[in-house]
This record gives sequence, structure tokens and C-alpha cells, in this order.
Amino acid sequence: MYKKIVLFIVFGLFHSLLFAQEYAILIKGGHVIDPKNGIDAIMDIAIAEGKIVKIAKQIDAKATQIVDASNLYVTPGLIDIHAHHFFGTEPHSYLRNSFTAIPPDGFTFRNGVTTVVDAGSPGWRNFQLYKDQTIDHSKTRVLAFLNIIGEGMRGGAYEQDLKDTDPKMAALVAKQFRPYIVGFKVAHFEGPDWTVVDHAVEAGKLAGDLPVMVDFGGSTPPLPLSELLLNHLRKGDILTHCFAQINGRESIVDPNQKKVKAFAREARKQGRYFDVGYGGISFSFSQAVPAIKEGFYPDAISTDIHMGSVNNAMKDMLNVASKCLVMGMSLQQVIAASTWQPAQIIKRPELGHLSVGAEADIAILALQEGNFGYFDYTGYKINGKQKLACEMTVRAGEIVYDLNGIAEPIVVANKRKEH
Repeated sequence: MYKKIVLFIVFGLFHSLLFAQEYAILIKGGHVIDPKNGIDAIMDIAIAEGKIVKIAKQIDAKATQIVDASNLYVTPGLIDIHAHHFFGTEPHSYLRNSFTAIPPDGFTFRNGVTTVVDAGSPGWRNFQLYKDQTIDHSKTRVLAFLNIIGEGMRGGAYEQDLKDTDPKMAALVAKQFRPYIVGFKVAHFEGPDWTVVDHAVEAGKLAGDLPVMVDFGGSTPPLPLSELLLNHLRKGDILTHCFAQINGRESIVDPNQKKVKAFAREARKQGRYFDVGYGGISFSFSQAVPAIKEGFYPDAISTDIHMGSVNNAMKDMLNVASKCLVMGMSLQQVIAASTWQPAQIIKRPELGHLSVGAEADIAILALQEGNFGYFDYTGYKINGKQKLACEMTVRAGEIVYDLNGIAEPIVVANKRKEH
């Protein structure tokens, strides 16, 4: 009898060891915030073969790497839907194949960003070049709004050429590159009417109801923003630089009453989206503070990152997110506007969440406490007690950024061979 009991125990232990689930990465003890699935609790997350395979209060299993996420927040990989990554060496070319744009991987992973959407740097004439140079050479997932101007953001007179807008050709290119193109962009056009917007909306319809993002350059006098939002844009279209206060453009907050204008609220009610698109001079606290105080939160938090903004007031995705946090958005609202909400705006529901079966794009963030200063391009400063920082980023099931070595064991990618 005794021998049978011993054999039973030994067999059970052998069976457990033999069939124990082994994961590639096991993230332990982090505070998971997953807006899509309504998760806001301390959970473990298991990753295998590039996918999320289990989420539970406690996962006890073998893993190649174990990540201690205690006292940290675990979120879906952040999505920046307004960026400029058409990096190249062509002079006098602004954000198209130029020195002013930046390659994504050096600026995304250290901010928990796993997906970027280029906001109109390439046009329908040069998207193939953009794919060859940027998309195909980036670990970051790179998507794009296709500029309705064929030359893209070449700058100057090129961006004002209505003859270079061809809705049919733009739609055909969008269909050809459907895995990468999520919509169309109007950028920097200056004119007396909304014709260029109408061309982009037409392209959106021809391409299968893709959204349009608008950054209208301006007009003197400014064109009424209510007309753009309510009469030219459709449900699902996007106003970027929503907290801008710039000459030539009407703003959404009345600068005298410091109240969000009624037409902006009506536009949101009708399904238009409002994106931060911070940029160099396209964000002012004079607009953002009263809007957020009223509960008019951005649908998407984004950077408009390029060489003109990255070292100025904007800095990076987490700096913009931290500003929204200290202005009055909750951490849960900030994460939603950086993950699941932008995923829905670009109609990519497979992104921005931590569902079992989803590709393992994950950010692990610290919420630092201290005295921090946040300023805008006008020099106006607000003080805050909190700041978001990235501890780790996982892209497609691979640790691509680990600030303080919280993975055990540490695996250094691309390490040099010993000589």
C-alpha cells in the first residue's frame, strides 16, 4: 500500500513537471488597466508565441522570462495617432523624406508606444517609398493617414496645390496598401474654403469609408470651425490639434469666456473625434485647461512628434499624457485615450487591449510622485505632483525596452558577438 502511495505521488510530480505550462514572458503583480475589457486590478499576464495567452489574479507557471511589475501599471501598448516618421535625406522637404521627420523606434519604445500613425507625411505619389524606408525597417507598428496632397508634406507651395489632390488616386493607393493606411489627412492647407477637405472626404468614401484627419493651415479671416465640423466632416472624422490657439484658425474654447463652444460639443455628439496632436505650437494650456475642467477630454492623446517638437514643450508621448493627467483626467481616462480609444478611431479593433489571443503589445508604466513642471510653447507653466514614466515595453511578445532590468533573466537584444 505504502509503495503504491509513493508511486502515485512520484507520478503526480512527474506529470506536473512534464506538462507544466511554459510561457515566454510572465508579467507578475502589476496593476493592469485595460479599458476595453474593463480591467483595473492587480493581475498577472502570460505571453507565448507573441500573443497574450492568459490573464489572471495569480499565474504560477514556468516562463523563460519573469517580469516583476509590482507597484507598476501594466497597460496595452500605447498608440500615437499623430506622428511624423518619413525620415530621409532630401533637403528642403519638410516632413516628407526629410531630416525633420524622425525614425520611430528611437522614440516609441522608451515611451511605451508600440503603434504609431503617421499623420500625412506621405502622399499618394510616394507612399511606396515611405513603406520601403520606414514601415519595412521599424519594429514599431507603423500605420499612416495618407495625405490628400500627392506630394505629401513636402512643405511650402507643394502643400497648397489643389491640382495635386486626386481623390480617386488617393483611394486606389489606400486600397493597395490597406494593411498600413487607416485614413486620409488634410495638412497645413491655407485657403478661403473647405475644398481640400471635401476632396479628402471623397477619397475616404471611395476607399471604403476611411476616416479623415484635418489640420487646416488657416485663413484670413479664419474660416468658421463649426462649418468644418458640422457640414464637411462625417461621423468618425477627426479634428487634430484640438487644443490649438493659433492665428488664422478658430479655436474650440472661447478665449474670453473660457468655455468650450457649443458647436464643438454638438460635433462630438454627432461622432466627430478630437485629437491632441500636440506638435510645436499646436497645444496651448489656454485651450486645454478650461476644456478639461469642463470635462471635454480628448478622444486621443498624441504627439505630432518631429524634430521641431521633440525637444521643446511637447517632448514625448508620456509627457503629453502626464499633462492631461495633471490637468484633471484620471489615469484610467489617460490610458483609454492612449490605447483603446485611438484603436477605435483608426478602425483597428485588434489593437489597444490586453485580450487573450491579442498580439502582446504591452506598456509597463511607473506613476512617479514629486514636483514636476509642465509648460506650453507660450511659456505658460503648470505644476504637477505626478508624472508617467516607462519601465518596460513589449512589442509582439518581445521585450524591446527595459529601463531598470525588471525582467529576469535579462536578455539583451542584438548583443555583439564576442571576438
